[in-house]
Amino acid sequence: MKDVNVGAASSFTDPGRKVFDCGGTEVGVFLLDGEFYAWENRCPHLDGPACQGKIVPLFTEAVNEDLTSRGREFSKTQTNVVCPWHGFEFDIRTGVHPTDARVRLKGVKLRVEDGDVWLSVRA
Repeated sequence: MKDVNVGAASSFTDPGRKVFDCGGTEVGVFLLDGEFYAWENRCPHLDGPACQGKIVPLFTEAVNEDLTSRGREFSKTQTNVVCPWHGFEFDIRTGVHPTDARVRLKGVKLRVEDGDVWLSVRA
């Protein structure tokens, strides 16, 4: 593994993301609610650029206690990135697909040190 400095933490917008080529491995670095997350930029579906898609709140069916629908609504707690190739969504915080936990992005170790964002990637 090698450590790669991808810049100042202050250069990221919240919410936002930047994608970096780290020696042949593309990595999406996200800033969401003051926390950083890093994922390989490869959708597990067909290797699309998952980290380069739209950032959107999870859109769900709101269900009352009596199991009737209140209609669709945006989540106030979950924000996803949508792979631009086929629309697969992944929770930015966990990398997990919202309906199938077996489908997930591959995490990249990240740390913030002395105001800079560092990634640990395969050498």
